[in-house]
Amino acid sequence: MNATPAVSVIMPVLNEERHLRNSVRHILEQEYAGEMEVVIALGPSSDRTDAIAAELVAEDPRVHTVPNPTGRTPAALNAAIKASRHPIVVRVDGHGMLSPNYIATAVRLLEETGAQNVGGIMHAEGENAWEDAVAAAMTSRIGVGNAAFHTGGAAGPAETVYLGVFRREALEQQGGYNEEFIRAQDWELNFRIREAGGLIWFSPELKVQYRPRPSVKALAKQYKDYGRWRHVVARYHEGSINLRYLAPPSAVCAIAAGVVVGALVTPWGFVVPAGYLAAIAAGSLPAGKGLSLKARAQIPVALATMHMSWGFGFLTSPKALARKVIASRRPAVRTTSV
Repeated sequence: MNATPAVSVIMPVLNEERHLRNSVRHILEQEYAGEMEVVIALGPSSDRTDAIAAELVAEDPRVHTVPNPTGRTPAALNAAIKASRHPIVVRVDGHGMLSPNYIATAVRLLEETGAQNVGGIMHAEGENAWEDAVAAAMTSRIGVGNAAFHTGGAAGPAETVYLGVFRREALEQQGGYNEEFIRAQDWELNFRIREAGGLIWFSPELKVQYRPRPSVKALAKQYKDYGRWRHVVARYHEGSINLRYLAPPSAVCAIAAGVVVGALVTPWGFVVPAGYLAAIAAGSLPAGKGLSLKARAQIPVALATMHMSWGFGFLTSPKALARKVIASRRPAVRTTSV
C-alpha cells in the first residue's frame, strides 16, 4: 500500500438535514495528504437533505451523489461503493463527525496490521440535555455493557467495528453488503471477511463523534430495531450470542412478570420493576458526571428506553425474517494475500 493511497468516503443518508453539512465538512477537512472523494447515497428524504447535498456538490468537486431509491442502508452503501473508485473505502454516516486525523490513522493501521477493515469508537455527543443524556447512556457499561466501540478498550482483532475503513479488494471479493440485512449489515459483512481469513481490527485511536437520536420515540425505534436484528444475527450464526445480548430481553420478561404478579398475586411482585428502576437510577449517577442537572435527570429515561426497546425487539423478532435472511446467505470468498 502506498503511503498516501487515494480514499473514497461513502455516506448513506436519509433525512439528515440537521447534520449532513457538518459531517461532510469533517471529511473534507481531514488531515490527509492523499486524494479523496465523497460519494453520498441519497435515500428518499422528506426534509432538505437532497438540497443540502446538491449545495455540497456545487461547492466542492470532490463530492458526488448517487440515488438510493429504496432508502435502505445496505443498498445505499453498495450503490456508493459501485460509484466510487479509490483503493481505500471509508464508511461515514450522515450524523457522524470524523476526528481530524481519522482517515490518516486508519490507513496507517491497515498497513501496520494487514487488516481488511479497521474501526474505532462511536463517541456519542449531544447538542442538548436529552442528547447529552442519551450519549451518557450509550457510553456507559450499564447502558451497553462491555462493547468496545462504545466504551473503549485495547486495540486488537474484533468481530466487528463501528462503520469501518476497508480495503476495496475485501469489499469486492465479498460482493459488498448483504442487502437483506436492513440492520446489522456491518456485522454480517465483517463475519464473511473473517470467515474468509481476513482480519477486522479495533483501535481506540479511531474516533467518530456520533449524534444521538433527538427524542424518546426515535431512540426507542432505533433500539427496537437493534434488538430485532440482533436476534436475526443469532439465528443466522449460532454461537454468536452472549450474556450481554440476553440481558435486555431477560429484563423485559422479568419486569413484565413482576408487574403481573404484583397486580394479580402479591405486591411483592413489584420488587422486580422497582429494583430495576433503582439500579438504573444508581447507574446513571457516574454516567452523568459533569453534565447539567437536566441531562442527568434524563439518563434513567434513556437507559430504560434503550434496555426495554432492545429487549422487546429481540423477543418479537420474527423467525420468518431470519429465514429470509438465512436464505440470502452468501458464502465467504477467500481473500488474497496482502
